[in-house]
Amino acid sequence: MIEKISAKIDAINAEDPNTVMYHGEECPKELVYGQRMTDMLHEYDPAPSLAIQVAARGQHIQRWAIPRSDYPMDRKGYLKWRTELKLMHGELLAEILQEESADSSLIEKVKNLVTKKRLKTDLETQQLEDVICLVFLKYYFSEFAAEHEEEKVISIIQKTWAKMTEKGHELALQLDYKENDLELIKKALQ
Repeated sequence: MIEKISAKIDAINAEDPNTVMYHGEECPKELVYGQRMTDMLHEYDPAPSLAIQVAARGQHIQRWAIPRSDYPMDRKGYLKWRTELKLMHGELLAEILQEESADSSLIEKVKNLVTKKRLKTDLETQQLEDVICLVFLKYYFSEFAAEHEEEKVISIIQKTWAKMTEKGHELALQLDYKENDLELIKKALQ
């Protein structure tokens, strides 16, 4: 079942007009993100549940449909944008699961995972948050750090770290960082 669901998520994300370089080719940004989430999830947990596999692969499904530029460029606008995205991701994944005749409990669980309901009380929601943070640190942190002032980067590292479990911290410290990035991380964690 996960193969068919992942293929449907990938087909939607393959339509992303935004691209990134991936293995020397220009690829749809959210397609790459979904694949990275799946890879990291399996590093994190070799036998994840179907719900968390769907949520990880579809974490950013059709994200480009709600542009950040449609919201005020302040914290309040950012949070509203993120909330709208999470709700949309949950609905799109629910539609795919319904097409695959998934039961209502699975659909509800996936929606709760991508909307981060019960983040601090639900184990799988916290595990998904760890995976999200690990993907950021492994694939996107270096570029983010290069584009922002040190003070902001340190703040983001501290906020990211606070969202993670001990297991997430252990895995994050095992990632292969550029020397400058590792220094920033160490500075933030002091």
